[in-house]
Amino acid sequence: MTLAMAAAPSATGGAVVLAVVLGSALLHASWNALTHSARDRVATITLMGLASIGCALPLLLLASAPARAAWPFIAASIVLETAYSYGLVLAYRYGDFSRTYPLARGTSPLLVALFATLVLGQRASWAQLFGVAVVCAGLLVLSFAEGLPRREDLAAVCAAVATGCTIAAYTIVDGLGVRRSGSVLGYVGWTFLGQGIGVVLIAAALRRGRFPRIFHADVRRGLLGGVVAMTAYSLVLWAQTRGTLAGVATLRETSILIGCVIGTVLFRERFGGTRLLASLGVVTGILLIAHA
Repeated sequence: MTLAMAAAPSATGGAVVLAVVLGSALLHASWNALTHSARDRVATITLMGLASIGCALPLLLLASAPARAAWPFIAASIVLETAYSYGLVLAYRYGDFSRTYPLARGTSPLLVALFATLVLGQRASWAQLFGVAVVCAGLLVLSFAEGLPRREDLAAVCAAVATGCTIAAYTIVDGLGVRRSGSVLGYVGWTFLGQGIGVVLIAAALRRGRFPRIFHADVRRGLLGGVVAMTAYSLVLWAQTRGTLAGVATLRETSILIGCVIGTVLFRERFGGTRLLASLGVVTGILLIAHA
């Protein structure tokens, strides 16, 4: 099977795919807000990893095993998503939620769109490509609405961009892998089991003798975040079997609009007219992608 054949979805999408991806975006922004607001983000990420393991194990008993062709993609996804988890910890340590979250998420759809078009040969209409460009531009404006980053902001910007590159990488890997798997639930179960184990092992290495203190953190927040994160990405993986990589990846980043609202309302971060115009641009791009 060639990459282009593996990438070809069974349908171009539709109202159901749109609704599923937008629902996933809401869940994604919510668990990211939980992580950002945590006092001990490593503890929260670790508890989320434990929740992923707990949810994945019964899922594996119910789901059929992925096809052999999907296992290299599952292995790569585990590594990338584990790296993504700790990339978020760094980004949120150094920067505001309303800047780092849009920048991390806004980097991904452009990279995915370029890969899908240039490497996988997934053809998109000019309107859809323009929609992707508009969404990406709007997301970047949301990130830099308060001006270009200063020297003290560089760590947050670098961490956010690196996280965005990781997001693009695992989006591509999972988009290809889940279509080869023959079992979306099996792919989800093994991926989240591996990621959860990876996150916990890294936390144990970082904290060593202090590892048990993780359970003194807000356990409810961490476990809830893990369940929500797994649900959100499971919906995306299902959507990737129905829509194009670029379309699903871009629509998923509407979570940034929700993230901006959360940053303004809960974290008291400024929104302003520039971010409002950028948000309207993102919505316009989404409509172009969905209806072109």
